[in-house]
Amino acid sequence: MTEDTALRRELIEACRSMNSLGINRGTAGNISVRHGDGLLISPTGIPYDRLEPGHVVAMRWDGSFDGDVLPSSEWRFHRDILRARPDLNAVVHTHSTHATAVSILGRDIPAIHYAIAAAGGPSIRCAPYAIFGSQALADAVLTALEGRRACLMAHHGVIAAHGSIAQALALAVTVESLAQQYLLCLPLGEPPRLSDPEIAEVLEKFKTYGQQAKPALDRLREAS
Repeated sequence: MTEDTALRRELIEACRSMNSLGINRGTAGNISVRHGDGLLISPTGIPYDRLEPGHVVAMRWDGSFDGDVLPSSEWRFHRDILRARPDLNAVVHTHSTHATAVSILGRDIPAIHYAIAAAGGPSIRCAPYAIFGSQALADAVLTALEGRRACLMAHHGVIAAHGSIAQALALAVTVESLAQQYLLCLPLGEPPRLSDPEIAEVLEKFKTYGQQAKPALDRLREAS
């Protein structure tokens, strides 16, 4: 199996996982990953269980592509995120229920739990509404993602981006969990929040959280 085919299959499996994890329904969500001189992106309107590697669309940075399979209608924000953010290699977009509910309220998710640091800072911002697939939406998303790896889109859904498809998918699950916690707190009033310094401490701790590659382990041992 070539590297290209393997990445296409990984993208397809992640699309199916969005639904099995309960953070998406039907073909509402979409996924992209940096590849070569552009990106691979899920197609529009094809049920995930029917996807084949050939359905995944290879796009160039100028938005052009070859073949008859159309890319996701949301390709503009996928393209713009990956082009503007070299630290991010994959983008997952979902319509997960609780996060979308918070987006309908037009609210950011505040630092109610330390796990928000997984998104890169003390909040998950909500980008203002713009029609799906538009350049206006892509521009709003880029602003909301400044210094972050996730954002909401008003009256729409969620974007989670990270270094790999697996990491971006895991972050999308975290955003949904945080949104659910926030909505559960709101009937009792605006919940207390962790301070920016407390979140900064978590961000630092996350640098050595989980299994580390050998170079990272060596640096950790040298620092201890």
